[in-house]
Amino acid sequence: MARVDLKPRHWMDYPALARETNERMSHEGILIASLDEAGKLNPMTIGWGVFGTIWGRPIFTVLVRPSRYTYACIEHTGDFTVNVQPADRRDIVDLCGTVSGRDRSKMFELGLKPLASRSIKSPGIADCPLVFECKVVHKNDVIPGELLDEITTEFYPEGDYHRAYFGQILAVSVDRTYLDGLP
Repeated sequence: MARVDLKPRHWMDYPALARETNERMSHEGILIASLDEAGKLNPMTIGWGVFGTIWGRPIFTVLVRPSRYTYACIEHTGDFTVNVQPADRRDIVDLCGTVSGRDRSKMFELGLKPLASRSIKSPGIADCPLVFECKVVHKNDVIPGELLDEITTEFYPEGDYHRAYFGQILAVSVDRTYLDGLP
């Protein structure tokens, strides 16, 4: 893949990238990845996230439950990458959404290669045409008493409330062919 670097503050100047990221995240999931204490890259599928400008910075906010292995990884590194997988690799989000990195090496099983990051510890996933490098600038836990009852009932029946990680986007890498192919 021939990659192009986009300025973090201007990646949303490409509306098709923002639309594709949001649609993939909402409908099939996208990946976040962070290193564990042994230096192994652990990808996890997410379906919830928000991107935009907060505190005058480009931010990608992701939610991770404390029970997930990725939670410990992000706590360890203080960073993560957001990776939009190729359209023809649904197997990536399927496996990364059902298997824990505690037990298996998802990168190895899927034949994925890391993409060295320029500004954070955790690599991206080279096989993904769009990669965001994010440094955690704030985190907070969902406050159960502040949620609507129907959200608690639907999404937290076992009380495993998310932590929200606000990641400042420090770098954006996109495959040139992918970028050129978007409307």
